[in-house]
Amino acid sequence: MMSMNVSEKDIQNIIQSVLQNIETVMGKDSSTQNQTIAPIKMKTITPDATGEIRAASTTHTITNGIFERMEDAIDAGYQAQIEYVKDYQVKDRERIISSIRTAILNEKETLAKMVYEETKLGKYQDKIAKHELVATGTPGTEDLATAAFSGDDGLTIVEQAPFGLIGAVTPVTNPTETVVNNSISMLAAGNAVVFNVHPSSKQSCEYVIKLINQAVQAVGGPANLVSMVKNPTLDTMKVLTESPKVKVLVGTGGPGLVKALLQSGKKAIGAGAGNPPVIVDETADLENAAKSIINGASFDNNLLCIAEKEVFVQESVANDLIFHLLNNGAYMLDQQQLQQVMSFALEENEKQVAQGCSLDNKRDYHVSKHWVGKDAKLFLEKIGVVASSDIKLLICDVEFDHPFVQLEQMMPVLPIVRVKNLDEAIDLAVQAEHGNRHTAVMHSRNVDHLTKFARAIETTIFVKNASSLAGVGFGGEGHTTMTIAGPTGEGITSARTFTRQRRCVLAEGGFRIIG
Repeated sequence: MMSMNVSEKDIQNIIQSVLQNIETVMGKDSSTQNQTIAPIKMKTITPDATGEIRAASTTHTITNGIFERMEDAIDAGYQAQIEYVKDYQVKDRERIISSIRTAILNEKETLAKMVYEETKLGKYQDKIAKHELVATGTPGTEDLATAAFSGDDGLTIVEQAPFGLIGAVTPVTNPTETVVNNSISMLAAGNAVVFNVHPSSKQSCEYVIKLINQAVQAVGGPANLVSMVKNPTLDTMKVLTESPKVKVLVGTGGPGLVKALLQSGKKAIGAGAGNPPVIVDETADLENAAKSIINGASFDNNLLCIAEKEVFVQESVANDLIFHLLNNGAYMLDQQQLQQVMSFALEENEKQVAQGCSLDNKRDYHVSKHWVGKDAKLFLEKIGVVASSDIKLLICDVEFDHPFVQLEQMMPVLPIVRVKNLDEAIDLAVQAEHGNRHTAVMHSRNVDHLTKFARAIETTIFVKNASSLAGVGFGGEGHTTMTIAGPTGEGITSARTFTRQRRCVLAEGGFRIIG
C-alpha cells in the first residue's frame, strides 16, 4: 500500500475546496443562499512528556504575541490563560517551558547582539551569559510543591494555584533576560503574562516574545500566553494596571515604577533599586576578594542591581586590596582624573528632583544616563588616558559622602572607602545601602564578622567571600531570577511567587474506618 504525507496546509486546501463546492450548490437554492458556513476547527495532536498522544483544540495560525493595542494584548492573554488552566496539565506546562529554554539557548547570541545594539548598554559576551543563565537557572514546575495534612479529621491539601493574567513591566538594563525569566516562572505557575517593556528595548523584546510564542505553540501550547504591546508607553502601562482582567502586577525597575504599581490597588510584586555595599575586613583572602569584586562589579559594566557598587575596607588592608585589584583588571583614578570623570558621568541636581534609582529629591547629583553601562575604556578615552585593553573597572579612593558611594551609578566605576574598624564599616555600609534591602557582600574569614554584618544589613541577598553574581546562581548555588522583590517582600522570585495558596479539605473523618 502506497503511503502519502499530507500536511495541514494540504488538508485545509481540501476543506476549502469542499466548502466552495457546497456554497456553489447551495447558491442555486434561494432558501439557503444567504446561509453562512462556520469555519472548521482542526485539532493539533501532540505527544506529552510520556509520549502519550493528546489532542488540544487550537487554531492553526502561529500567533506571535505582539499587539498594536494594549487592550487587545490583555484580551488575548486573558483567554489564553483560561484555556491554559482548563486544557493543560502540569506535565504540559513543563513541556512548554522546556521548549522555551531550548529556543532561548539556541538564540542566545542573537538576543545578546540585539539587546546590545538596541540599548547600547553593557557587554555583548556578558549578555550571552545572562541569557544562558535565565534559560537554564530559572525554576519550572518543580518549584510548586503541594503540602498535605492527614489525620483523624480527614485530609487537607494545599496547592499552588495561578493568579490568572499577570501584567509585567521590565527594565532597559536586563530587558529580554527579564522577559525570559518572568515568562518561565509565570507560565510554570499556570499564569499568562502581558508585558509593557521599556521603550528603549522594545525591538529586542518583540523578538524574544515572538520566539517564546513559537516555542510554546510548537509543542501544542496556547497562543498568546506571553504577549506585549508593540509600542509601550506610559499610557499603555496605565491601561495594563487598570484592566480588571489583570490580576497581579509585577515591576522590575526603579522605585518610581514600584510606587506606581503599588498605587494601582492590585496585588503588586516590585523589584526595586539596589546600591550593594561590599565590606572587606582584615581577615579576608584579599586576592580572592579582589578577583570576586572585579568579576561582579565589571560584569555587563555594572548594570545588574546586585553588582558591587561601593567597597568599605579596613585601613590596615586597604593598600593590599587595591594592589590585587590593580593586578586583576582595575585602573586607579587619581583625584584629577576622578574630577574629570565626575564632570561628564554625573549631572548636578539643579531642579531638586528625584530621578533614576532614587526617590530622594535632595541628592546633589544624578547619574548621566549617557554613561550608564559603558565600557571602562571609554571613560579613560574621554579623559585622555591610554590604558591596556584588559582594563575592566575603574576604582577610586574616596570619602563616604562621595556621590559615587551614595548613587547606584550602574557604571564600571567602583569607589573605595577606608574605615578604621568593622563597626565603622558596617555602619557606613548600612547607610549607603539606603534601606533598599537588596544585596550586600562581605569578604572575611571570621564567621562572627559575617554574621554581624548580615544581621545589620538585612538584605534579600547576602554573599560571603564570592562575587555578587553568586547570589543569583552564577558561580553559586540556588536558582536564578531577574526580579528581586525587596520592596514588596517576596525576595528571590520564582514560579511559587506567582501563585496563590488553594486549600482543599476532605473533612468529617473521610478516611476513618468504623468497626
